Amino acid sequence: MAKTCGASRWRRKATLASLLRRSLPGLRLNEHLAHDGESVFRHACKMGLEGIVSKRLGSRYRSGRSKDWLKFKNPEAPAVRREAEEDWGREQRR
Repeated sequence: MAKTCGASRWRRKATLASLLRRSLPGLRLNEHLAHDGESVFRHACKMGLEGIVSKRLGSRYRSGRSKDWLKFKNPEAPAVRREAEEDWGREQRR
């Protein structure tokens, strides 16, 4: 596996694209969108997607969680609703 820690964003994207070309169906690399996050999120919701994941543009990659990654969930997406119902059910059982 290629080591990409510390590599530029463009190099990481090229490496990922190369790996995904040989992957199973269902995985794909989304192109970089240079639009504001709110517009991208609204469009994703209109498409019925579960949400978007964004990364701070100038940040370096490092494994694990960091404040550089942001995840916004579409509350109307079936998977997100199911997740909320399961969380609510867990709270009721406590």
